[in-house]
Amino acid sequence: MASESKKTVTIAIAANLTLAVAKLFAGLLSGSKALLAEAAHSVADTTDQGLLLVSLKLGDRPPDEEHPFGYGKERFFWAFVAAIVIFLSGGIFSIAQGVVGIVAGGERQSGSTFLANYLVLALGYLAEGTSWLRSYRQIKRQAGENGTPFRRFVKASKDPTVKTVLLEDSAALIGLTLAAIGVGLDQLTGQPYWDAGASIAIGLLLGYVGIGLGRYTEGLLLGESAAPEDREKLVKAIESHDEVEDLAQLLTMATGPESLLVAARVDLRDGVDAAQIERLSSTLREELPRVVPSVTQVFLDASPGHDGREPS
Repeated sequence: MASESKKTVTIAIAANLTLAVAKLFAGLLSGSKALLAEAAHSVADTTDQGLLLVSLKLGDRPPDEEHPFGYGKERFFWAFVAAIVIFLSGGIFSIAQGVVGIVAGGERQSGSTFLANYLVLALGYLAEGTSWLRSYRQIKRQAGENGTPFRRFVKASKDPTVKTVLLEDSAALIGLTLAAIGVGLDQLTGQPYWDAGASIAIGLLLGYVGIGLGRYTEGLLLGESAAPEDREKLVKAIESHDEVEDLAQLLTMATGPESLLVAARVDLRDGVDAAQIERLSSTLREELPRVVPSVTQVFLDASPGHDGREPS
C-alpha cells in the first residue's frame, strides 16, 4: 500500500510542479491575481506532497530501542506540516494578492492574455483531474476492501497521505473553477475586481482546507483510537472466548496509518488457571490482527478466576 501511495503522491507532485510554472507565467504575463493565487496554490501543493513523500520514507523505518512502536507517526507529523504550508503559502498569499488587486484597482487584460489564462486553466483541469481520479480510485478500492462506505472511510482513515492528496486535488479543481469565473467575469465586464475577488475566494478555500487538515492530523498526533466499527470487531473477538467473563476496558491507539496498538483489561471466569490465561493471551495476539488487519501490538491485562492460584 505504501508503494501505491508513493506513486499517487509522485504523480501529484509532477502535475502540480508543471502547473505552478504555467500558472505563474500566465499570471505574470496577464497580471491576473486569480492566476497568481492559483500559482501559489500549486506551489503549496507541490511542497506539501514533497513533504508527504519524505514522510513515507521516514515512516517505513522499523521499530528500534528508542521507538519501540515504530515511526508511523512521522506520517502524521509531516501531514500536519503540510496543513500549515497550505494555510500560509496558499491561503494567506492568495488573500493578500486579491486585496492588493482591489486596492490598486487592477489592470485591464488583452484578448491574448485572456486566451493564455484559459489555456493554463484547461491544462490545470486536465492535470489536477488525473491526479484526483487516481487518489479517488485508490481510496475507493481501500474502502471496498475494508467493507466501509467511501465517505465514512475517508473520514475515519488514519492514512493522511492519499487523503491529503485527494483533499488538495479537490480544492485545486474548485480553485480552478473560481479562477475561471473570476477571469471570465473580468473579460465580460471589464472590471478587474472580479479577478481579484476570485483570488480572495481561492485564499479562503485554501485556508479552510489547511485548518481542516490540521485538525484531522492533530487528532492523529494526540493518539486517536480505532474506528468505531473496528473497536466493535475487537470487542466481539475478545468476548467470544469462554474464559472471558467481562471486557472491563479496551484501549486502542493508532501508532501509524497501518498500525494499531490494542490494550485490553479483561475479567476472567471463575476457575481459569494460569495455563489457560497464557493460552488466551497467545490466541488473542494471533486472532486480533486477523479481525482488524492494522493491529500490530496487543497487550492483555487479565484478572484470574477464583481458584486460589495466581498466574505465573
